[in-house]
Amino acid sequence: MLVNRALCRSWLSQVTHRYANGHNFTCRHIVPAPRSKPPARYVHGNSKQRSNVKPTGGEPVPESTTVPTNNLIKAVAFTGAFTVGCFAGATIWEYENTRSLIITKTKQAQFGWWHSRSVVDRSDWAQLKQDIRQHWDNLSTGEKVFAPICFVNLLVFGLWRVPRLRSTMISYFTSNPAARIVCWPMFLSTFSHYSAMHLFANMYVLHSFANAAATSLGKEQFLALYLSAGVFSSLMSILYKAGTRQVGMSLGASGAIMTVLAYVCAQYPDTQLSILFLPALTFSASAGIKVIMGIDFAGCVMGWKFFDHAAHLGGAAFGIFWAHYGAQLWAKRLTLLNYYHQLRESKPK
Repeated sequence: MLVNRALCRSWLSQVTHRYANGHNFTCRHIVPAPRSKPPARYVHGNSKQRSNVKPTGGEPVPESTTVPTNNLIKAVAFTGAFTVGCFAGATIWEYENTRSLIITKTKQAQFGWWHSRSVVDRSDWAQLKQDIRQHWDNLSTGEKVFAPICFVNLLVFGLWRVPRLRSTMISYFTSNPAARIVCWPMFLSTFSHYSAMHLFANMYVLHSFANAAATSLGKEQFLALYLSAGVFSSLMSILYKAGTRQVGMSLGASGAIMTVLAYVCAQYPDTQLSILFLPALTFSASAGIKVIMGIDFAGCVMGWKFFDHAAHLGGAAFGIFWAHYGAQLWAKRLTLLNYYHQLRESKPK
């Protein structure tokens, strides 16, 4: 199994030469793929790509490798606030989904005869909406959370192709600890891919493991975990770059995907994984995640710059932490649920 965060070779040479004078621009790239369910994985190495695309404009990376202390404080505070906000939002979303489901079932029980009678009177548009809804309802929990995440990633990928937006994309969709804008890029960069292969590999892996994680967690908790993990992994990358004075830009979803991967491996440690092109070679999920984290740890210690190993480790640690303590922390949402329920019921109808 191979997990890597690759340099965006399709435009690294132009960006680093123009803006960074040699500083690294890294992409978060995870390439393995599962073989069957329960999650099994194949592995594919990442190939280098080159292009004559030359970003115009954008925010230059300072020649100084010192990261302002104020940026670090902002990054830590943003991570904490964003994580709390994600899980609070997921709690409210879960409440509204449950309430809506109860109301729908109640109406169906009371007026089901009228609903069946009115089916023949539906217009073509109403029938189309009903067909789409039925198709959506038939999707698995993992597919329901994967679809919007993939759509946003595809949208951002398309925005990179608009030359007029290049400066904005570099400023807001790449995470750089020395940049003037620090906080929101920590989140937005987790949906940002410049290379098509980078995007395909990450989305393929996410699709492969999302169903196992979302089935275990529920779609609300899964989305909160995924979004907060992306920001947390960006924070780990920023802290590592600041500590080692390796200033550079990063983008990609692999930090968040590493959390999903590590969570599944920790929850189902005996699941057998396999390597792409070597299906006969299998190993347990527990062994696989240990090897991955071992490689990333060695990369941090040795100062390897080709991958953003710190973000990988941060994402994996977040996933393992949630596998062991997430259930207890998620149970503490009951206080917020009760408060929101009282607030919801106190509103005039």
